[in-house]
Amino acid sequence: MKLQVNQSSIELVQGDITESDTDAIVNPANEQLILGAGVAGAIRIKGGASIQEECRVIGHCPVGEAVITGSGHLKAKHVIHAVGPRQGEGDEEIKLKNATLNSLKVAEKNSLKSITFPAISTGIFGFPMDACARIMLTTAKEYLSGTTNIQRVVFALFDDESFEAFKEQAMEQ
Repeated sequence: MKLQVNQSSIELVQGDITESDTDAIVNPANEQLILGAGVAGAIRIKGGASIQEECRVIGHCPVGEAVITGSGHLKAKHVIHAVGPRQGEGDEEIKLKNATLNSLKVAEKNSLKSITFPAISTGIFGFPMDACARIMLTTAKEYLSGTTNIQRVVFALFDDESFEAFKEQAMEQ
């Protein structure tokens, strides 16, 4: 599924984010930037140890913020590590919006033209998938409605549930 926003596009694909060929992929990170399980673990395994080493040097990233590293052996050139909220910590919707927005800003600052997001915070952080889809899609659409050099925003959704949730939200917007 593809949506046009000004000169840019938002695409929904079902698949493995580590196979994305965009300029950057987004890792749904924790504040310590430790690539453990889930999407982060897949990025660490496929990308190699250099990504975790760069994260170790950076050291920390607050909730709602994002930092960038190289991508090791991945097809994408960079990994943007966005720290989303844990369900129940308070202000989760604002924090998820900020994590999405700051990822786009980091991409823009680094002259990247394309970025792939997963469904941030919906794994072990427990954020509801429908709310995640609404917030992330709305934030991306609003960002692309302004002046930007980002041409392509992709949401790579691993399973049927996440793909369908994002598809439903995209059709409502």
